[in-house]
Amino acid sequence: METITSSAEISQLFSNGKRVKTPYVTLIVGERRCGKPRGDEEQHGPGGRVAFIAGKKLGNAVWRNRAKRRMRAVCHELGGPWPDLDVIFLAKSSLCQVPYGKVLQACGDATRRLSSGKEGCFGEKGTRSC
Repeated sequence: METITSSAEISQLFSNGKRVKTPYVTLIVGERRCGKPRGDEEQHGPGGRVAFIAGKKLGNAVWRNRAKRRMRAVCHELGGPWPDLDVIFLAKSSLCQVPYGKVLQACGDATRRLSSGKEGCFGEKGTRSC
């Protein structure tokens, strides 16, 4: 799973990406820039990338690590990373307080909202629908 590591790219997604909120996670989705490829894109290809963010305001290191593990598992089960998309999973304080099944259901509903409406970008098991 390729991750977004550049703070400039994360900042750009925060300002220009489409947001879908759930009670546990906010998804921020943007198209992967198809301009001049950087060195790492030549090496790894144009597949989708993800980032998992759990802020320090929400909890200590144990809580943040648990939240990131949950978000990675949700991303994997939903078929991510999605081709040609950059997706940020942004944790909310309730993420680690509910059963995993509720988090998975909420994120699944969010990706379906994205793929069915005008916001559409996600397809079934990693295919792109926009």
